Amino acid sequence: MEIEISIQNTDLEGVLEMPRQNIGLVIFVHDSGSGRKSEKNSLVTKELQRLGMGTLHFDLLTEKESGRKENRFNIEMLTERLIAVTKWCLENENLKECSLGYFGASTGSAAALSAAAFWGTKIKAVVTHGGRPDLAMDVLDLIESPTLLIVGGEDKGMISYNRLAYQKLGCIKKLEIVAGATHLFEEDGAMEKLSDLTTLWFTKYL
Repeated sequence: MEIEISIQNTDLEGVLEMPRQNIGLVIFVHDSGSGRKSEKNSLVTKELQRLGMGTLHFDLLTEKESGRKENRFNIEMLTERLIAVTKWCLENENLKECSLGYFGASTGSAAALSAAAFWGTKIKAVVTHGGRPDLAMDVLDLIESPTLLIVGGEDKGMISYNRLAYQKLGCIKKLEIVAGATHLFEEDGAMEKLSDLTTLWFTKYL
């Protein structure tokens, strides 16, 4: 279902899918260069839905905004928008009883972690992959949500960022390094492994 969320005179577009068996809702926080129509996480989306979890994909930036590089790394703005989208979910008559989780990618991971720090226990679980948690370093120790950091074994730069972030997290946490996977998890079996790790985490904590 196509939805539109108005935030400070900006209309953000999203796609909401809710299965009949409603265990919870996972909000996908895409890296700022992709959005609701991205196929990159389609396997994860389908598996979550198969297990009875709803999914919400939305664009952190409008089409015009995404063309400016400075917006893609404006973690403060991306976080504010994610907080507003989360507030919309918490107040929506059809969603307010749902347990909420975040699934973040790349720079979207920093926004997901920052928003999780803001919402506290209202966010039941967080998963990031190929993320830049170092961009949220100042708030990592405030996060209460069980947090899983996933990074490709061949994504060397991201491994160091994620190890630093893992050390600072004070919540239930886990760092998974997927052997042979690069940043986009395009290798044979890599996306399947990412999907398995993600669905297990949300099944356990959401």
